[in-house]
Amino acid sequence: MSSDSNDSQMIYQLEGRPRLRIALPLGLQHVLTMFVGNLAPVLVLAGIVSPLTGDTIITQGERVLMIQCAMLVSGVATLLQLYPLKIGRFQIGGGLPIVMGTSFVFVSALVAILGEYGLPAVFGAILVGSVAEIILGLGLSVLQKLFPPVVIGTVLMAISLSLLPVGIQYLAGGAAAESAYNLALSGASLSESQSLLAESYGSWQNMFIGITVFLIIVALQRWGKGFLNAMAILAGIIVGYLMAALLGMVDFSVIVASPLVALPLPATVPEFHLGPIITIGLLYIISGLETMGNVNGITVAVFNREATAKETSGAILADAGGSILAGIFNCLPNTAFGQNAGIVAMTKVVNKWVVAMGAFVLIAAGFFPPIGAVFSAMPPCVLGGAVIGVFGMILVNGIKLITLEGFNERNVLIVCITYGAGFAIANTPELVGLFPEPLHFIFSETTLAVCLVAVLANLLFSQGSKKSQKPEVETEECLI
Repeated sequence: MSSDSNDSQMIYQLEGRPRLRIALPLGLQHVLTMFVGNLAPVLVLAGIVSPLTGDTIITQGERVLMIQCAMLVSGVATLLQLYPLKIGRFQIGGGLPIVMGTSFVFVSALVAILGEYGLPAVFGAILVGSVAEIILGLGLSVLQKLFPPVVIGTVLMAISLSLLPVGIQYLAGGAAAESAYNLALSGASLSESQSLLAESYGSWQNMFIGITVFLIIVALQRWGKGFLNAMAILAGIIVGYLMAALLGMVDFSVIVASPLVALPLPATVPEFHLGPIITIGLLYIISGLETMGNVNGITVAVFNREATAKETSGAILADAGGSILAGIFNCLPNTAFGQNAGIVAMTKVVNKWVVAMGAFVLIAAGFFPPIGAVFSAMPPCVLGGAVIGVFGMILVNGIKLITLEGFNERNVLIVCITYGAGFAIANTPELVGLFPEPLHFIFSETTLAVCLVAVLANLLFSQGSKKSQKPEVETEECLI
């Protein structure tokens, strides 16, 4: 009884090792909450098709391996956050209950890189681009001034606006189905498999399953309590997956053909191109600043204090370290997961050993390919129903960040310039096609164009300039 009481108290303390039967279920809660979000960016990237062949650029085998490696890297990166590696006066890791996973921030840019340069360039950009986040972590106090909430919020909105069409595309049947459908409309001759894909695009089966998944997630997040609320996305996907299986839309041969155990070894040698490296490097800074927000969210909610410079810098450096590992192991960049920070804030369970249990589960899953094959066989409409809400939430978070400083004259001007110039230029491919490299590639990617213009606008209208001052408004006039 006394031991149970000690364990119950220990889970609310940073250090200590509660017994397995208490720590493991609490750790699994973190894994279940982030599992889908961890793999969804890989699945989105793996669904991109070649405009020449109409087939996916990433093969089925590469997809399963990327999923397998994503789980392994997330587990290792989480352990690095929990138990920092100290080098001189710096540490790699925040020493806080931070759960790491694959970041959505990079998806739209990586899709563009995959289509223009191929998969090796994706991993090359992930590896070299991480230097930007290392610099951010080491020089946090100086570089932080370039990225106030209005800049990060504006970029997050652009990321969401770039990803939302991808979510709808998946809900309707996926990129391959859309490509085949467009070929059919153009009158081109199609193979039997392409004809089937074209017929499936926007079918009632895809739409019904995708919308059902979405509605389940919304209902559980609105009315679910405790565990059901936290598991809303996973519950929606499970229901959608079962519906698709009953309708004969799941190819179980991929799962059956997977070996029970396999080493998650990289199979693609990275290639390095300047344009993609610059693009991903700038997005690493955005990812690092998101991590900064999640770290402070944990410390404020649980310890009633802001994160120390050492904790914040260490967490960002661990982001970079996990992402370097991701590039080596042929998966996508890692970042601190906000939903897991939310679990910590809600439950106040901060024990690092509890979170480490979840990390060990992720690492173990990386050595069992059937787990990755199960997710790889998931029909696109199921994923689409799940991610459109996630992509929409990124937009809301961007708006929230902008409102932190208020819609004063300066912030409104920055947002207007950013979307009037950066967003507009990026969505005018005829003009961008006239730009020299690497500007052509940078402005071909909406998120990066918005990031560059927002940073420049923030520098142009600095806090000390006349335009930066808040308008004088009587408080009483703002009340309703």
